[in-house]
Amino acid sequence: MAEKKEETALGLKLDSRLLELLAKLQEVELEDFEMEVGDLEIWLQPGAVTAPVIAPPKVAPPVKAKPAQIIEAEFIPPVETYPGRVVEVKLGATKSEGGTRGKTVVIGGETTPAFYTFERPTPHPPVISLDVFDMEVPLAKAVKMHVKDVLGDPAAWAKLAVEKFGADMITIHLISIDPLVKDASPKEAVKTVEAVAQAVDVPLVIGGCGDPVKDADVFQEVAEAFAGERFLISSITRDMDVERCAKFVKKNGHVTLSFTPMDLNLARELNRRLYDYLPKEDIVMDLTTAALGYGLDYAFTNMERARLAALMGDPELAHPMSSGTTNAWAAREAWMKMAPEWEPRELRGPLWEVVTALTLLLAGVDLFMMMHPAAVKTVKDVIAQFMGGKSGNANGLVEWVAAKF
Repeated sequence: MAEKKEETALGLKLDSRLLELLAKLQEVELEDFEMEVGDLEIWLQPGAVTAPVIAPPKVAPPVKAKPAQIIEAEFIPPVETYPGRVVEVKLGATKSEGGTRGKTVVIGGETTPAFYTFERPTPHPPVISLDVFDMEVPLAKAVKMHVKDVLGDPAAWAKLAVEKFGADMITIHLISIDPLVKDASPKEAVKTVEAVAQAVDVPLVIGGCGDPVKDADVFQEVAEAFAGERFLISSITRDMDVERCAKFVKKNGHVTLSFTPMDLNLARELNRRLYDYLPKEDIVMDLTTAALGYGLDYAFTNMERARLAALMGDPELAHPMSSGTTNAWAAREAWMKMAPEWEPRELRGPLWEVVTALTLLLAGVDLFMMMHPAAVKTVKDVIAQFMGGKSGNANGLVEWVAAKF
């Protein structure tokens, strides 16, 4: 009985020692120890035995294939209806209408932004008037090479512009009337316009010299001499005698070009003054054209704002717009000699005029005054394409990166 108690005590003592060693060293080494298997108990704690880590199978990366075609997606254009409408203006008058022109031109009438043909058709295509000067003036070489045989002869120049270059109209610039140039008289100006009017039968634009007093005198003389022709008098400005000019334009059956710098508020103001004497059908707006590299972005924004305002119901801006695109040649980059990568000038110049015109075409310009025959042809071809309403060839655009010109 005493032995059992001693074994029990010894067992308890050993158990306590084992626990102490395990807690301290996490390891126990026994010597000269024997144990019946039946007395051995082993506890396996969860997580004590870890399963072997098996690496996931390697998956080959997907092969990058070159796209074979453009992803097709349905596009439904957002068709809008606008409360406003641009006024239609007729330029020129035939014999049956009291004039002598063989053809007339109608501009304006838009009810949507420029060439939004998915909303409604464009009523009238924009037209191009070629510049002709009543005296020899300095011209860029790229332009002069095409008109050198007719310089100083505005009638021959106008005939060449219509018959060879395809002009819809002619702008005759009466530079010689400038008091600081030749100070030609109004009667001399009338003779020049008469020669041009007999040489061609398209509508004419009568351009002045920029002197507000002399221009008014010449415009009145021309308006009275060609009553009923519906010439476009270019132009009436805020610093002129607006009442006087508007009255002789109305009395003699012509159309006025309302010219203002790039400020729509000034355009509204001048148009309001003209409304006291002229119907809206006798007014075309010129908001000033700044050429490529010289403010074209601002000119575009100004014209686009005017057109959108007209469509949204602003009656004071609901007039066809004219652009003096010839201003592109005032940019030195259009005509000056530059580094070899910018040559030849004979190509760069007309491209400068083309980019200026096409940019403003998208803003809604109805009448372009231009100069270079190649630029005129290019713009007319683009207008014909837009007016045709045909969709483009999308397949030809897929490989645009590798295209060669």
